[in-house]
Amino acid sequence: MKTKEEYIASLRKLKLEAYMFGERVKNVVDHPIIRPSVNAMAATYELAHGDVMTATSHLTGKRINRFTHIHQSTDDLVNKSKMGRVLGCYTGACFQRCAGMDALNALSMVTYNIDQKYETEYSKRFLKFLEYVQENDLACDAAMTDAKGDRSLRPAEQPDPDQYLHVVKESEDGIVVRGSKMHQTGVLNSHEIIVMPTRAMWEADKDYAISFAIPTNTEGIIYIYGRQPCDTRKMEGETFDVGNIYYGGQECMVVFDNVFVPWERVFLYKEYEFAAELVEKFASYHRQSYACKAGMGDVLIGAAQAIAEYNGVAQASHVRDKITEMNHLNETIFCCSLACAYEGHKEPSGTYYVNTAMANITKLHVTRIPYELAKMAHEIAGGSVVTMPSEKDFRDPKIGKYVAKYLRGVEGIPVEHRIRMLRLIESLTMGLGAACYLPESMHGAGSPQAQRIMIQRQINLDAKKKAAKRLCGIE
Repeated sequence: MKTKEEYIASLRKLKLEAYMFGERVKNVVDHPIIRPSVNAMAATYELAHGDVMTATSHLTGKRINRFTHIHQSTDDLVNKSKMGRVLGCYTGACFQRCAGMDALNALSMVTYNIDQKYETEYSKRFLKFLEYVQENDLACDAAMTDAKGDRSLRPAEQPDPDQYLHVVKESEDGIVVRGSKMHQTGVLNSHEIIVMPTRAMWEADKDYAISFAIPTNTEGIIYIYGRQPCDTRKMEGETFDVGNIYYGGQECMVVFDNVFVPWERVFLYKEYEFAAELVEKFASYHRQSYACKAGMGDVLIGAAQAIAEYNGVAQASHVRDKITEMNHLNETIFCCSLACAYEGHKEPSGTYYVNTAMANITKLHVTRIPYELAKMAHEIAGGSVVTMPSEKDFRDPKIGKYVAKYLRGVEGIPVEHRIRMLRLIESLTMGLGAACYLPESMHGAGSPQAQRIMIQRQINLDAKKKAAKRLCGIE
């Protein structure tokens, strides 16, 4: 397994074509806006020890990073949930490696199922790729979301066919694809991109029914960095105005401009009826992964408790009630993630799969609970969360004394500690951290309606009606 330092060194060799603010980024790894996200993914290597963060490969028998593992038991699924919470709390940010793990596990099942129907060799190709990922401890980006264009039209109906990534050329050696994948979390920090379809496909859409894996530095791939609230604060040097001074998240628009993919890296090609299964399996795994939001919730609750103490209101009954409610809601996320793991089962491929209904219930809670936690944290912290002067004002030889004087809280608590904690709350709920805590809680792994649809499909209402009828004497 790679060390944290080896991982960061491996990124320097990629030389990706990335752009930010209309200019090409010359040094992706050390750019001040990008580096906190590198640090967050590096934590998945730094903490890779013990049963929660590592596993035994079913291919080689070697000890591997759990992010490259295919689940072999419900214990594996449970440890995945625990790993997400540990890292969410440790980084207070998106550590960007879950989606790649979830894509690997989804493909381990779907490639097997396609082979059973069509006698193809997708599973053999996939397992060869998987062993390569495990042996080199690679970080994988999972690329599912297309640009989509006019949402009322199917892929093959779009006026611009590139609104969904599709095959434009086929040869004996491989295929050429064109299109874009949006909102790609941690892609600049990854070694491989795993592309999957974004929705169910019909026969007319078969050129869009494509899944493959390709190195992130492949010719023709262009990365356009997504803006985040307060992102330029990172360019101001060492400053606690960023809130979380160590870690951060990252999203990019990824353009595939006539990119060649060799056949040995193709795992789905025009078997359009399997697109929906791949989407569903990946989505269910990824919705379980939102145990990480319980970890980030731990940080926010800790910050809310600390600022209540710094403000001198920690013993107020309404504040204690809010802290209790924050813990209650936050644990609900983790309970749901654990439940879908414990209720997992073995698929024909041998991979263990989560309980789909419970996984979707986990994510539906995540679209609500972090917003409630943020609301209560704001109420506890007070208006200074959004009105504080900058660190430069605090350090200024003339006006700094006024900032320190009037931002002081409880006697004995350094004023800088109070400012830092308020900035962390701002970051988690409105600033840099909010990009991966709140909007990502809403839209990551699918927006709320996607979960409602899956829950509707999974819940057996007839069985519930039968139970009710029996108890009131209706035959």
